[in-house]
Amino acid sequence: MSRPGNKIIQAKLVLLGDMGTGKTSLALRFVKGQFYQNQEPTIGAAFFTQILSLSEATVKFDIWDTAGQERYHSLAPMYYRGAAAAIVVYDISSIDTFVRAKKWVQELQRHGNQKLVMALVANKCDLEPKREVETEEGDQFAQENGMFYMETSAKTAENINELFYEIGRRLAKAFPSKPTGINLKSEIQDGGRKRFCCSS
Repeated sequence: MSRPGNKIIQAKLVLLGDMGTGKTSLALRFVKGQFYQNQEPTIGAAFFTQILSLSEATVKFDIWDTAGQERYHSLAPMYYRGAAAAIVVYDISSIDTFVRAKKWVQELQRHGNQKLVMALVANKCDLEPKREVETEEGDQFAQENGMFYMETSAKTAENINELFYEIGRRLAKAFPSKPTGINLKSEIQDGGRKRFCCSS
């Protein structure tokens, strides 16, 4: 629920990453609190909505979960165009998905929104014994590219809500409050007198 007097931000968010990294599972865990061990691969894209109520703002997320298969890559710009936030996901137990995540980040930097809030997410941290990508490696890449880094597990729900709350907070800072109703503007006119004019 939105808080009275709170600014409302409608934010398009896109999930990008290789097939099998857990993008759909992240979205389902955040939106519905659900996890399926054998999640079917996404075809094209899936769409979810969720509302987050923060002290700074109420964020209405339109979440586009893109397919990770290479054959759907050409569709991706359609989903990240106009996005306010992007989550680039890799699987900590697969170095290949980390290499692919780096390519997604480069593509977003070239073609995405200039003020894009970006998160690099190391998913499946429940697979610690099978880890192929060290925390420091992911964190360093994120810092070098102006992103924030988080390790998550859609399976155990670790850091899922924290991830979206952090994106929400960053969006609240990036989107200044828009006044509603009548706005009184004060303008200095000749002789230093102030003149007030109204604009809706």
